[in-house]
Amino acid sequence: MRAIIVANGHVEENEKYDNLIQPGDLVIAANGGAAIALQMGLQPQVVIGDMDSLPKELHTRLAQHGCQFVRHPERKDETDTELAIQYALQHGVQELVLLGATGDRLDHTLANIFLLGMPQVQDVQARIVTNDTEIWLVKKELCIQGNPGDVVTLLPLGQDAVGVTTEGLEYALHDETLRFGPARGVSNVMTSSAARITLRAGLLLVFRMRA
Repeated sequence: MRAIIVANGHVEENEKYDNLIQPGDLVIAANGGAAIALQMGLQPQVVIGDMDSLPKELHTRLAQHGCQFVRHPERKDETDTELAIQYALQHGVQELVLLGATGDRLDHTLANIFLLGMPQVQDVQARIVTNDTEIWLVKKELCIQGNPGDVVTLLPLGQDAVGVTTEGLEYALHDETLRFGPARGVSNVMTSSAARITLRAGLLLVFRMRA
């Protein structure tokens, strides 16, 4: 089962993801992400959070469609998006797609990206999707589907990424180390419709920007 989690971030008015939905998907909105989900053509099945950014009329509208609400206290250690991820994992999902997870607040954007590094997430496929970008946090291997000319950036997270090897990228790496800090992995380019990235140790943030 796959979970589509919609956070309360920034999305463009023309962003639509109704074509992303597959039969059996669990659509979860993190608090005010419920409004974002509806804007993007998605109907939340569950809304999770402290409900501080969920207008009463929207709550009523969602309830009329059978939406479930999981309320948490306002004072808590987890963000609403983190709670949504935990809920999805507790319900046995094998893939996570996060929408609305980036925006004007850089701290929120980084926090959502770092959620991909939660230990519980390591056993499932997880990515953040925006209007023109996909983001993964890779520990061992990643296969990317895209188009020739798509830009791919590889950024070590927290430590050096060791033994990095790439296939299908213009600037190939062969069992090399990407150091944490320097920007050597920025702006590589896909040469075909698929690319493969592997590493032996460390964590690698991978961004694919559509050409």
